[in-house]
Amino acid sequence: MERIFVLIANRAVTSSFNLNDLAGSAGRMDIVCRFISQSLFISHGIRKNVMVYAVLKGPPEPCKIVKISGDEVRYLSPDERNIAGMLNKALSKKAEKDWNMVSPGVYVARMDLSSLLDSLGDKNIYYLREDGVDISMIDVSEPVFVIGDHTGVEREDERLLLEKAERVISLGSTLYQADQCVTIINYLFDRVETK
Repeated sequence: MERIFVLIANRAVTSSFNLNDLAGSAGRMDIVCRFISQSLFISHGIRKNVMVYAVLKGPPEPCKIVKISGDEVRYLSPDERNIAGMLNKALSKKAEKDWNMVSPGVYVARMDLSSLLDSLGDKNIYYLREDGVDISMIDVSEPVFVIGDHTGVEREDERLLLEKAERVISLGSTLYQADQCVTIINYLFDRVETK
């Protein structure tokens, strides 16, 4: 089953940034890098059934989205610096309404969260929030998991997600970081799919 992960990165910059300051002037691009790494990478490989979208909402040109396709991506390593370099390359390219390929499996576009969710067609959107229904209690299919960054989800995006989401789901009462949420979700689905 294909898994789609969407990270809403409220402060992540939308232009080239300093690779030595991912957590500062890049608007917590370190969170975006860890999210991408945990979404895609397994030991000695990349998940071919995963698509990752990073919705970058920081300055100077919000909103841009970087898409990484697990079955197409090449030349990517799981470390933050390598992923940050790929994001930097993507943000140095012209972003338009349609996807612009930066390198194999890596694309950038100028669109907002609403346009992205509309473009995913008949997939089921699951919004992760602490007070949602426990993921173990529902039957998840054709999933698009939407997760906020360390600042959560802004009010406008929250309204949109509550309108479009199939369910608001939770991983339990413990508050996890975005990349940890992805690791847990991948683990849960891996266990089911290998039975």
